[in-house]
Amino acid sequence: MKYAYVYVLDTMADWELGWVTAQLNSGQYFKTAGSRLPVRTVGISKDPITTMGGMTILPDLTVDEMSVDTSAVLLLPGANTWQDAKHLPILEKAKELLDTGSLVAAICGATTALADRGMLDNRPHTSNGPGYLEWSCPAYQGSAHYQDEKIVTDGNLITTGSAGGLLLAREVIAKLDVFREETLEAWYDYFSTGDARHFHALMATMQVQS
Repeated sequence: MKYAYVYVLDTMADWELGWVTAQLNSGQYFKTAGSRLPVRTVGISKDPITTMGGMTILPDLTVDEMSVDTSAVLLLPGANTWQDAKHLPILEKAKELLDTGSLVAAICGATTALADRGMLDNRPHTSNGPGYLEWSCPAYQGSAHYQDEKIVTDGNLITTGSAGGLLLAREVIAKLDVFREETLEAWYDYFSTGDARHFHALMATMQVQS
């Protein structure tokens, strides 16, 4: 069984991963009917955390209990507490996943955590804007590889800024190949525009599947 692992930490920006976790966990638009990619929350411990929006999350497992072999994707949210040294274990796990070809997606503040550990020094990436990583990460040496784009996918690493939640979902879903191409296109077009034409197109792709 493969899982979508979500690292949870105090002050996490709870809205940033909502698009992708809802689609992976529910499987409602998956090309294989009845399938899904269960979401499991990972914490530094199993103590509850409080999100930026005031919600309490009880982690399903600790970093030590997370298996690289069962990871379909590791999702790293933004938060105001990434600078705390207690989060080093998940960053070490992220590096292990990247080194073994597994998918890692980081948004907003999580990109600063990767930058601080040197994981963005030698590969294309983005964040909250030019200069942001230099300002927030004294150890960052990757400015030559920074791309001023809304989202950057480099092999098995996806990075985006705080406004990139929907884009991140699209890229993760595409990399995992769980939607049909036309389903993903219609899904993204609908939620990025609100145009009902795209909703009907989305529903039509599901009728073709059934």
